[in-house]
Amino acid sequence: MKRALITGISGQDGAYLAQLLLSKGYKVVGLIRRSSTQEANNTRLNWLGIADDVELVDGDLTDTASLIRLVAEHKPDEFYNLAAQSFVGSSWQQPTLTANVTGLGALNCLEAIRATNPNTRFYQASSSEMFGKIQAQKQSETTPFYPRSPYAVAKLFAHWTTINFRESFGIHASSGILFNHESPLRGREFVTRKVTNAVARIKLGRQKEVRLGNIDALRDWGHARDYVRAMWLMLQQDKADDYVVATGRTVSIRNMCEIAFSHVGLKAEDHIVIDPAFFRPAEVDVLLGDASKAKNALGWVPEITLEQMIQEMVDADLKRVAAEPA
Repeated sequence: MKRALITGISGQDGAYLAQLLLSKGYKVVGLIRRSSTQEANNTRLNWLGIADDVELVDGDLTDTASLIRLVAEHKPDEFYNLAAQSFVGSSWQQPTLTANVTGLGALNCLEAIRATNPNTRFYQASSSEMFGKIQAQKQSETTPFYPRSPYAVAKLFAHWTTINFRESFGIHASSGILFNHESPLRGREFVTRKVTNAVARIKLGRQKEVRLGNIDALRDWGHARDYVRAMWLMLQQDKADDYVVATGRTVSIRNMCEIAFSHVGLKAEDHIVIDPAFFRPAEVDVLLGDASKAKNALGWVPEITLEQMIQEMVDADLKRVAAEPA
C-alpha cells in the first residue's frame, strides 16, 4: 500500500486529491494546523464522504521540526504540498504570512524530505498567478514569469526552490503550474464560488445583488477534480518535471457570471454591482494556459467543461442555501 502525505488536505484540492488517492488504494495522511474550530478541518472531507478514511495529523508548514518528525514517522512514498495562504487578495494585507507559509513552507517540506527520506516523491502546487503580467499570449512551462502579487511572488519562490532541490539533491520533485480550478468545495472568498453562492441566494430570495470588482479579467478555468488527477500523474513519472495544467480556454468573469445566472433563469446584469473595493492593487488581466506538455507526457486532458462545473457549483449552493435557516 502506497502512503501519501498531503498538506492542505482540508482545502478544495486536498480533499479531492485524498478522494482520488483513496480510490487507488493509498494510505492517506493529511497535515492540518491545530485550531479551536477543529470541525472546520473536516467540512470538505465530510462533503466527499471520506473524513473517516484519512488520518489527520497536526503540523505546520512554518515549523520544519514538525515536518521532519511527520516524514520520519509516516515515511510517505508521495508528498503533496497543497497548503498555502491561497487567497491572492489577502496577500497584500498579509505579505509576511504569505511569504512564510506559501513560500518558505515549500522549502521546509523539501528540507524535511532531504533530511529524512530523500526517496519520497514531492509535488509542489505552483500557480498560474506566477505569470502575472503575461509575457506571451499563451503561457507554457517556458513562458517568463512576472508575478503581480505577494502571493505570486511567494509561489514563485516555492516553484524555483522545488526545481533547485530536484537539480541539487536529486529529489523527485515536480511542480504543477495550475491555472484557476474550481468546484463546489471552493471557498466563498474566491470569485467563482462567490458568484455561484450569490446566484443561489438571489434565486431563493435571500439577497438581491452580488458586488464584484474587475469582471472583464480573463481566466482559464478548470475543475479541481480534473486537476488533482494531473498532480497524481506527475508523481508516477520516472523523471520529475514541471507541467502547466490548464484547459486552453479563457473566459471573462462577466461571461462566467452569465453562465451561473442563466442556469437558474436570471440575468447577470440585473444583479451585479461593480464595487471598487474589490479591485486589486495590481491586476492580472488575462491568463490562458498551454497544457500541451501535460497532454503529451502525462496523457492528461480535462474532462469537465466550464459550463458543467459552474452548473454543478450553482446546484450545490442551491442545496446549501435551501438548508440554511431563512
